[in-house]
Amino acid sequence: MRLSESKIDALGVATLRSLCIDGVNKAKSGHPGTALGAAPIVYTLYKYYLNANPKNPTWRNRDRFVLSAGHASILLYSMLHLAQYDVTIDDLKNFRQVDSRTPGHPEIHVTAGVDASSGPLGQGIAEAVGIAMAEAKLRNMYGSEVYDHYTYCLCGDGCLEEGISQEALTYAGFMKLNKLILFYDSNSITLDGPLAQSDDSDVKDRFLSAGWDVICVKDGNCIKDIKKAIRIAKESVENPTVIICDTIIGFGSKNQGTSKVHGNPLGEEDGRNTKLSYGFDHEDFFVPEEVKEDLIASFVNRGETLEKEYNARLEEYSLTHKELVEQALSLECNDVKAYLKGEDLEFKDLKEDSTRKGSQKVLNHFSSMLPNFVGGSADVAASVMTGLTNQVDFTFDHLEGKNINWGIREFLMAAASNGMLLHGGLRTYAGCFLVFSDYLKPAIRMSALMELPQIYLFSHDSLMVGEDGPTHQPIEQLAMLRSIPNTLVFRPCDNREVFAAYKIALEETKKPSCIILSRQNLPILETSSTYEGVKRGGYIVSKEETYADIVLIGTGSEVSLCLEAKEMLKDQLDIRVVSMPCTNLFDAQDKEYKNSVLTKCYNHRISVEMASTFGWGKYARFNFGIDHFGASGKANDVVKKFHFTASDLKDYILECVKELREEN
Repeated sequence: MRLSESKIDALGVATLRSLCIDGVNKAKSGHPGTALGAAPIVYTLYKYYLNANPKNPTWRNRDRFVLSAGHASILLYSMLHLAQYDVTIDDLKNFRQVDSRTPGHPEIHVTAGVDASSGPLGQGIAEAVGIAMAEAKLRNMYGSEVYDHYTYCLCGDGCLEEGISQEALTYAGFMKLNKLILFYDSNSITLDGPLAQSDDSDVKDRFLSAGWDVICVKDGNCIKDIKKAIRIAKESVENPTVIICDTIIGFGSKNQGTSKVHGNPLGEEDGRNTKLSYGFDHEDFFVPEEVKEDLIASFVNRGETLEKEYNARLEEYSLTHKELVEQALSLECNDVKAYLKGEDLEFKDLKEDSTRKGSQKVLNHFSSMLPNFVGGSADVAASVMTGLTNQVDFTFDHLEGKNINWGIREFLMAAASNGMLLHGGLRTYAGCFLVFSDYLKPAIRMSALMELPQIYLFSHDSLMVGEDGPTHQPIEQLAMLRSIPNTLVFRPCDNREVFAAYKIALEETKKPSCIILSRQNLPILETSSTYEGVKRGGYIVSKEETYADIVLIGTGSEVSLCLEAKEMLKDQLDIRVVSMPCTNLFDAQDKEYKNSVLTKCYNHRISVEMASTFGWGKYARFNFGIDHFGASGKANDVVKKFHFTASDLKDYILECVKELREEN
């Protein structure tokens, strides 16, 4: 006898909760609290509303789901298993184990059905905003026949306490992302105790003031009310919607409603009793056949049917929009190499200028080739030169625009750009001052972890910022950026290298790139700066006459400084000058090439960079840099104060040579 809809739903939620208990217990590690409290939300979403096909998890027009509260990953994995994704019971049994497909927090490329890596609280909300922005942009570009779906996100109290959540929700409201639906699992508990010990804000008013529709579900266990809330949210034609669900953390356990159940396994006894409180009396990791069949009949069949209908519509649409559809499909995986075959930018157009100005010319050059190139800055477009000429701003009423005004929201800018790339179909760039890369570093890290080819433009790259003083003069930021795995950091010495950095960054599909730009003018190295050299990370820009007494390794504006110092010492020393725009790429070269550029004589190398010397000991014995904060004043006066002129470098070189000779 078939169970009634309400009874099968109750059994489905009980099964989902029980799998969460078993997975965490077996791992002896994890976060059962949110998983048990929010299970009805996720179950209802997948069974009744989420449109996706587990047999084709990357279907382009699927609804996206981001678990911002990524510590509750066992909830997502258990739901994916029930929904017939390629997540097995053995995968749930291997939760949080090395090399398993069910890691401690959701990771794309690891688990089928995971649309975003998440867990650093709040970033998932921003990623969801970016995904929703991408859907809106692509729907405008190619039509609803190609892209037309919803973006869902589940967050908790911790996510909303993180500052990035405010950046994200205000911007989402401003952009009127009506196809973004956020579930707020409101259990009023954080890791250390009651939410009330750190926050008593009116969340409903917070969202209303930011332009969101707000729906409250007073009983987070009531599937009927959750269904109604989602249905109403999908009817919004102008605003994003938050569904505030009052839940009980660790529902059913002896410690429910307390922080004790946030991040600790229930254990065998409490786990068994908790399952019994749901009326679920089965062995561990048991899935009733009725639950499996019900989700196949609802979620799986719906997804398969919708994808077939979508494919039929797309085929018909292609008859009258062939080129448009072909373009959309060719760009959905963030690979734009096929579009980079136009004429290279004439270097005569990149006259001596600041690399930030050269960057804008190069940016516009590549934008003319790439229909899907969008981006902007955190309210510094005029300073970082991120504006695309002859393009309108990307806003809710001008979805055709390519210039994004993120406002003073650096962290959101980066995390939402990650979301846009996660969606697929767009290539993005984001700009701000180098010193403020600190504000968005966690999102750069997520770009690298998720293998997203995001382009970060960081200008005002040294003490040459001048009058704004030490608060705006970067010192340690380059070392920080270079330390992030799977990240390319370019500091071009001239605008020829700027062009090369952009081209390499756009050719890349699995690494973010940071392009570091100067405020001051830099000369063009007419005969030496090359794309091929930049692609190898470091290369010789000025050879010695016979035998190199000293090898100067410079980046950015300091390469021309090295050339000046070499000229000053030409009658005393035979000097080689190397430009190393990207240490990450240089490190990937073979030993033979590295030695051919730097020579084997480590002791005769000097690194030259107007920033922290941290990390340069890897390449050179002597390091000419700035290991302290700067000062306010005219740029040239600041550089003189801290002894970083060509004359100062010349004196430093002579001191190094003297030390070497004394040793011998």
